[in-house]
Amino acid sequence: MLLGSGELGKEFVIALKRLGQYVIAVDSYSGAPAMQVSDENEVINMLDGHELDRIVNKHRPGIIVPEIEAIRTERFYDYEKSGIRVIPSARAANFTMNRKAIRDLASKELGIRTARYMYAKNEAELKSVVELLGLPCVVKPLMSSSGKGQSVIKAKEDISKAWEYAQKGKRGDHTEVIAEAFVKFDSEITLLTVTQKNGQVLFCPPIGHRQERGDYRESWQPHPMKEEHLREAMEMAGKITRALTGEGIWGVEFFLAPEGVYFSELSPRPHDTGMVTLAGTQTFSEFELHARAVLGLPIPELNLERAGASAVILASSDGTSPQYHGLESAMNYPASDLRIFGKPSTRPYRRMGVALTYGDKGADIKALVEKARKITAGVRVESTI
Repeated sequence: MLLGSGELGKEFVIALKRLGQYVIAVDSYSGAPAMQVSDENEVINMLDGHELDRIVNKHRPGIIVPEIEAIRTERFYDYEKSGIRVIPSARAANFTMNRKAIRDLASKELGIRTARYMYAKNEAELKSVVELLGLPCVVKPLMSSSGKGQSVIKAKEDISKAWEYAQKGKRGDHTEVIAEAFVKFDSEITLLTVTQKNGQVLFCPPIGHRQERGDYRESWQPHPMKEEHLREAMEMAGKITRALTGEGIWGVEFFLAPEGVYFSELSPRPHDTGMVTLAGTQTFSEFELHARAVLGLPIPELNLERAGASAVILASSDGTSPQYHGLESAMNYPASDLRIFGKPSTRPYRRMGVALTYGDKGADIKALVEKARKITAGVRVESTI
């Protein structure tokens, strides 16, 4: 049972179906991308614990895979006690769905380097926190996804706007926010980390990415970094995933600064920046790796096969029944591909598809990213208002 059925869930379901699995896709709206390729589907509010219990009791899945944050994750402990596997584990899902829990685990319990941070329960507290942390600083809801509710405070006048934006972008009923001192970093990476039933931990080649409005716009693999910094990131990722327990793929995010690596965030599932692996950059895509790890199947090797880049196709307005224009010209680019997610409605800046480009291992990454941007620039999404 997949809880959350967006574009990442869709590719994961496809990987599971290729391995003969029966999948129930669940989301808050009908026609979600993963529902289009699943065996059954359910539409519920996953923040309603009674509704969650109802569909779990109805279907009695052997495995539950949470794919979003807006879930009553505390129910997972009871599901595990009843014999249902939760991916990666009930503990991991509860910690990682809440930025407060995961940040305190990393910094206070495991001693992993992070940006300085504090919490605020209201706007007045946020003003005090900003004074202590200094400007600029980053503010995020404790529960959100895809950068929703995240903003940078550059002046005191931005504090009220940042608080309001965090409340609009939050998921669930947590009004508290986390404020982070700004780290002077050179770049950001996602280190996809695979934990397995046999205890072996695998690391994918690092993925670089660029964000706007807290959400990813382009990603590329591999991202160049110092060997000692990559080892440091691997050590941190291994330490935190072991502490959370369970099997599957994790998207572990880091800031790369001159002095070393800073842990940023962690997702216990395929990561949006990891869509670049659909370009065949490594032995298995992140979705195939997740499926194998979840099912306890072996992963005999994990190598970089070629360089690649991805760039997202965005909607620009609210509407339904989206139509895509420019696909023919976009698909004329050699060594490239497109994925249209099949979302039934649009809103400004909603991800509707992704362009993929690739070259040999020594290819110019900047040129690949620029090519991916050009492909997306030629695709226009129109919908009925």
